[in-house]
Amino acid sequence: MAVYSATYAEVEYGLDNLYLKQMTWFGIGFVGMLIVAMTDYHFIAKGAYIFYAMILIALLLVLIIGRVTSGSQRWLSLGGFSFQPSELAKFVMILVLARYYDSSRLTGPRKIRHILIPACLVLISVFLIIKQPDLGTALVLIFLFLSLTFIAGLSVKSVASLSIMGLLAFPFFWSFLKDYQKTRILTLLNPDNDPLGSGYHGLQSKIAIGSGKIFGKGIFGGTQSRLNFLPEKHTDFIFSVFAEETGFVGVVILLVLYFLLLMKGVDIASRSKDRLGAFLAAGVVCVLTFSIFVNIGMAIGIAPVVGLPLPFLSYGGSAVVTSLLGIGLLLNVGMRKFE
Repeated sequence: MAVYSATYAEVEYGLDNLYLKQMTWFGIGFVGMLIVAMTDYHFIAKGAYIFYAMILIALLLVLIIGRVTSGSQRWLSLGGFSFQPSELAKFVMILVLARYYDSSRLTGPRKIRHILIPACLVLISVFLIIKQPDLGTALVLIFLFLSLTFIAGLSVKSVASLSIMGLLAFPFFWSFLKDYQKTRILTLLNPDNDPLGSGYHGLQSKIAIGSGKIFGKGIFGGTQSRLNFLPEKHTDFIFSVFAEETGFVGVVILLVLYFLLLMKGVDIASRSKDRLGAFLAAGVVCVLTFSIFVNIGMAIGIAPVVGLPLPFLSYGGSAVVTSLLGIGLLLNVGMRKFE
């Protein structure tokens, strides 16, 4: 409904049928979710490294023959449809990290040398994704790695060392960013500096959210989106459209639903029958939490605009399928705690 409301009047741009495509992707994702939920997660995890090799090949192909849209080369076209390998990389990295940390059992806290292998696995995929460029997904993978590594039991000394290494590596990381990505990050500190340029997205988003007031303007009543003041309204800034049309009440309901979903994921992870299930469930929760926080943070001006979709709400087939595959993993782990 949110995608339909944001695009139903965009006939001249060919966006008016995106909601139908989104429904199709939800159907595909739902089938994938059921398959993942019904297949023992131990069997799925056994193929983690094979899936990793396949996703690396796909990411390399994106850089060679990928379709370019809006200055980004992120999509592979197969037959009559396109998909985004970087989105599927989130699901694959959950499997890879969960399997590695489950198989490498240590008696004491992990040190830096104990996490070099998973760090390299993550950094290779992060490098390929940044080259597309797709900063948002790269940050998701980094957050996933740090979170699962911390859960696996990293010593306090190693945490401090990683923090220092991260600060020292920031200039190197900064050099890989495109000029527009650097501008977006700097604009976060002072969005009013260029209101018609780099700060336009954030300012228009906050205007849309604020204009919704308590009860919103109603479905199809959002003026910021209908008059095209709000850019990327069906993807990155779908939250702004939703907030303008449903108001504070609608936003609270949405946030409560997200909170309940994440808390259920935490509960599944804590009640898992083994370490592998706990790591898998925790990985899904980490990816969803980061995506929700950053996307909404972009919309309200507390996070830089990095092009990260809002799970289950933003338009995007690959993102929907990946999120539903994650839900399938949660269901899988939750059901098998009784075995």
